[in-house]
Amino acid sequence: MNFRFARHTNKLKELTRFYTEVLGLKILGEFKNHDHYDGVFIGKENVDWHLEFTESNHTANHVTDEDDVMVFYPTTKEEYDKLLERLSASQKIQARNPYWNKNGHMFFDPDGFRIVISPMRFELE
Repeated sequence: MNFRFARHTNKLKELTRFYTEVLGLKILGEFKNHDHYDGVFIGKENVDWHLEFTESNHTANHVTDEDDVMVFYPTTKEEYDKLLERLSASQKIQARNPYWNKNGHMFFDPDGFRIVISPMRFELE
């Protein structure tokens, strides 16, 4: 099974920059003016998932909850440290769920959705 997380946005350029330049994911594909939608597919090559962000003349109306979280698990300590360094300009926020405060670092993406960078896939030295 493959997985795509799709979200409409009013900030396609900002989201693309955040998920590629800050989180280090890659643009896997893009489209322009497909039935009045522009979009981008972001993820890693040769995996069974990716993110899709779209923008159109319809305004996105996001309603999020403090427990709505996308969690990213770097596979090495080096990758984890690089992500936190690139996120250092972003304000770290406290999670409502104490698990994420103990097992990761939470930040907002440009749309105000919460993401967590968690070292759970490897041991910190």
